[in-house]
Amino acid sequence: MTRFDRYLLSQLLMLFGFFALVLVAVYWVNRAVSLVDTLVADGQSARMFLEFTLLALPNVTRLVLPVAAFVAAVYAMHRMVTESEFVVMQAIGLSPFRLARPVLVFGLVVAMMMAVLMHWLVPESRAGMVERRAQIAENITARVLTEGSFVHPTTGVTLFVRQITPEGAFRDLFLSDSRPGGPRTTYTAREAFLVRTEVGPQLVMLDGSAQSLREPGPRLSVTSFDTLTYDLAALIGPRGALTIGLRELSTPALLRAGPPPGATDAAMMLELNVRLAQPLMAAAAALIGFTALILGAFSRLGVWRQVLGAVVAVIAMQLLHTVVTGAVAREAALWPLVHLPPAAGFAGAGLALWLAGRPRRPAAEMAQAPA
Repeated sequence: MTRFDRYLLSQLLMLFGFFALVLVAVYWVNRAVSLVDTLVADGQSARMFLEFTLLALPNVTRLVLPVAAFVAAVYAMHRMVTESEFVVMQAIGLSPFRLARPVLVFGLVVAMMMAVLMHWLVPESRAGMVERRAQIAENITARVLTEGSFVHPTTGVTLFVRQITPEGAFRDLFLSDSRPGGPRTTYTAREAFLVRTEVGPQLVMLDGSAQSLREPGPRLSVTSFDTLTYDLAALIGPRGALTIGLRELSTPALLRAGPPPGATDAAMMLELNVRLAQPLMAAAAALIGFTALILGAFSRLGVWRQVLGAVVAVIAMQLLHTVVTGAVAREAALWPLVHLPPAAGFAGAGLALWLAGRPRRPAAEMAQAPA
């Protein structure tokens, strides 16, 4: 690479790092706020919140990198134009295609980052999310046991625990079970523990009593016990198997093991080609942002029209991607169409470079030209 290529590439990478950091921080904070509302309301710990936010980071980065690449390319080209560096480069004979070479290298660097995210990190983080959600679903302490409050995990069942110790013991437990189809039973226990078994979670109560009211009658029976086991699995349902789909499997795992149960070969081909196409869209966005500012003559009003044109072009490419994704989602056999948006982006950038390289006739000469 020449000195100019290294100079422009270093500028692009520096700006890209800055904008990516800012955008990831903004997206990540918004995601963290929603997670706080969900997890804290369910009684989850700070450790679980940290795990969820870290698992969400790869997907947030995947969304941010194309935007950061586009903004970095536009900003770098805008600075070259306003500081007359672009005029100097043109004066020494560099063509638009030659000027775009370091931008293409920059776009390929961003595409490689996106490829690592799409093929490995994002699927692994999604699989981790599925596993953590399954753990929360069976966390009885967080879902149905809240210290010092009456909770109703299901219709006809009321639970109260005066204190939950750091060791997980429940002090002074009250449990009322008046579900239809059985006797109305009230359990009280000095202490209780949660035990996980193969058939589901069990509540082991110590030193308490059970008062059952049976109809018709009514007849009240009181039973004192030293140890009594209550099946909590009936309150929350059995734990289902982890649902791992195409999006939760990395590309090597898909190629090695094939589609998971419930997915077809066409759906797997669609997912793989989406992972190939999205990194190319990031590279195309960087090229569009750079080449759009090459078009147009010098204006004292600045280059806002070119910037607006670049934004419109990127939005159009994203809209095309949305339309194509919706079409192939209905018919997975059309998976080759997912490569149309990045191809259109590269074609548009190439057309802009070709138009910028055409010799322009002065306005006065065009006015004097014979009709």
